[in-house]
Amino acid sequence: QVQLVESGGGLVQAGGSLRLSCVASGNTFGFNVMGWYRQVPGKQRELVAEFTSGGSTNIADSVKGRFTISRDNAKKSVYLQMNSLKPEDTAVYYCYTRRMVQWFWGQGTQVTVSS
Repeated sequence: QVQLVESGGGLVQAGGSLRLSCVASGNTFGFNVMGWYRQVPGKQRELVAEFTSGGSTNIADSVKGRFTISRDNAKKSVYLQMNSLKPEDTAVYYCYTRRMVQWFWGQGTQVTVSS
């Protein structure tokens, strides 16, 4: 089992910044893919940014140039720096990790961007 705990969400005005953090614990061996999804009510969860198994990154077009993903392997952590936030970035942000077909999710952290 892998446990993921997110932090850093909150309320921010449009144009502002937030930094999300996610710490993994438990049996994390082999869980190289790690990143962030987000979800708004009534819509599917969508990928925001992730580290692939090869170490490269995938960034959603909607956040490119504004969001940056980073990680600290020693701390088993992944971060999402969100700049120039827009009201449409409002969502619950979920940290996740996976190894092949095995997925684990955090509990989610709310990000609300006011206009």
